[in-house]
Amino acid sequence: MKHKLILLSLIFLYITSYPQMATITIQGINNNKAYLFSLEGEKTFLIDSINTSSNDNFVYSFVPSSNHTGFYRFNFNNNKWIDFIYDIEDVQIETDTNNILDKLKVIKSESNKIYYEFIKLNKDFKTKSELLQLILARYPKEDEYYQKTKEKLIQVQEEYLYFVNVTAQVNPNSFIARYIRTAQLPVIDIEIPFDKQLTFLKAFALNNVNFSDDGLIYSDAFTNKSIEYLTNYRNPQLPMALLEKEFQTAVDSILNKAKANEIVYKHIVEYLLDGFKKFGFDNVINYIVTNYVIKDELCLDEKLEIALERRIQQSKNFKIGNTVPNIIVPDSSGSLIELNKINSEKTLIIFYASWCPHCQTLLPQVYGLYKNQKDKKFEVLAVSIDTSRTDWLTFVKDKKLDWLNVFDLKGWEGRAAIDYNIYATPTMFLIDNQLRLISKPSSIEELDRCF
Repeated sequence: MKHKLILLSLIFLYITSYPQMATITIQGINNNKAYLFSLEGEKTFLIDSINTSSNDNFVYSFVPSSNHTGFYRFNFNNNKWIDFIYDIEDVQIETDTNNILDKLKVIKSESNKIYYEFIKLNKDFKTKSELLQLILARYPKEDEYYQKTKEKLIQVQEEYLYFVNVTAQVNPNSFIARYIRTAQLPVIDIEIPFDKQLTFLKAFALNNVNFSDDGLIYSDAFTNKSIEYLTNYRNPQLPMALLEKEFQTAVDSILNKAKANEIVYKHIVEYLLDGFKKFGFDNVINYIVTNYVIKDELCLDEKLEIALERRIQQSKNFKIGNTVPNIIVPDSSGSLIELNKINSEKTLIIFYASWCPHCQTLLPQVYGLYKNQKDKKFEVLAVSIDTSRTDWLTFVKDKKLDWLNVFDLKGWEGRAAIDYNIYATPTMFLIDNQLRLISKPSSIEELDRCF
């Protein structure tokens, strides 16, 4: 018995130390260095740099005892990339730098063959099922074409479910099998009326998600399912306050299920906080912080913790009527612009970044309000938290923002960003000529009401 245990231990040691090779061949690559990243949702973590060996081949050796299974990103040619799965097997992928997805071939690795087939199948299933459901919702039931459409939808659903439940489950404990079981799209029963399907999705769309499997944080499974589920609550017709209430309901559904595993729970909380921060849903952030982060004493990512601390401090220090800190930041010519020397009855301070989607929408709207003043009621001091001078100048030029533009290259750690506890962009402060805070508008409508 003792000898058998020793033999089993040796076999296990051999298996967990035996390397698997990932070989990526890129036709048309223009440099001999690439980078390998590990993925966790939308976060990437640098693993190593790789030099080409020969014939445009990049080779990396994975060791099971050192490298976890999951998604990895091969980054090359100035931010082009290929995502692939390491699933305790050799990987060989070929593609062309000028047409990465269409030319991509998985030569070796059953898991990656299944993954790329799943990506294509998901896209086809979503397109076909949505179109067929739309026809069934509007076509007369007594018509022959209605029955044919119904049969076609059943066929599409059955083919999709066969792939998910049979084709992808040859090795049910493999990473790819577990990933597909969680990442699969919801299949709506053919008998559920079209006007009841959204209610169905809100109630059951998370049922196939295995929130207990923390190995899946090394993929986009939980982040994709979260955003997919939130979409069921998105209604552009609702005012901001009601939309945030809807998202809070969705958050409750996601996070209460995610509590099945502490690692998964933390992973999804961080993703939701970061996502709602990017799009300016402050009340949803407050809701998550109060009801989940604080209540469950979650230890979050350090950068996110800093952002939340700044949020709290900004709420405490920037109350209406308080005097705001002076700002001294250079403009594009290097001349220092000082907030307390701006000669205007009111000044709007906007902290923004060229890469921020909400900023790209809001700043032109504010600019329109600024330029259309009959009597000048306010000046604008636009403080960029970009770290690239080129990106900043391009943004200002493209948007034709000829107000006071300043920039200090230090991003979130710039003196003004720290003094104002900036945790998200865009953030606006409207002050009077004594530097007293009048308002903190969060939209163009709120700003317009200030004048």
